Amino acid sequence: MTQINIATNDGSFDAYLARPADGTTPRGGVIVIQEIFGVNQNIRDVADWLASEGYLALAPDLFWRIEPNVSLTDQSEAEWQKAFALMNAFDGDLGVTDIQAAIDTLRADAGCNGKIGTVGFCLGGRMAYLAATRTNADVNVGYYGVGIQDLLSEAENISAPLALHVAGLDAFVPAEAQAAIHAGLDPHPQVTVYDYAEQDHAFTRKGGEHYDEAATQTAHQRTLALFAANLG
Repeated sequence: MTQINIATNDGSFDAYLARPADGTTPRGGVIVIQEIFGVNQNIRDVADWLASEGYLALAPDLFWRIEPNVSLTDQSEAEWQKAFALMNAFDGDLGVTDIQAAIDTLRADAGCNGKIGTVGFCLGGRMAYLAATRTNADVNVGYYGVGIQDLLSEAENISAPLALHVAGLDAFVPAEAQAAIHAGLDPHPQVTVYDYAEQDHAFTRKGGEHYDEAATQTAHQRTLALFAANLG
């Protein structure tokens, strides 16, 4: 596991790279898209988990234009307030260009078979949706993505498989937003929306208030099945 730097036309940013164990036959790569807390231990753990499954996993620092290498927890009010401030200052359009740069970097790595997926959580879930509409990723997965209901006009651009994990009790994605997501995306042949009726926002974040191990395992197995089918 290491830190790499990715160059863009307007600067460069760091990313956490997790490689599979030596001797593993190259599979696809996965871009792990951060929550509002930055590339923290939780996001690095997700990358490590995917590496243990045989994928090359890269977690880019999407807040680098605001403050490089943010790593917050959800354990204090001060950190929550900073995280929300970062989210409000974040430019999603530029974030998509950074995700594409991360995709290009991972696709060119000798340890990758050339296929790339994305997976994101919260803010990252929204960015995974935008990766499906605006990048050349081969498969995309979003967990409890916020604001997707306002981006449904882009759904016509989705050409690769997309899965969304939606928490039924999520106050950040209320019932009317969930209904809009289903109405806008259920007819799309490339999209699957999974509902977790009894779960709240961030139900897969270990150590978080709403963490649920059983629901996490169900969601992660669905994600792994989609990756296996599309990334090799």
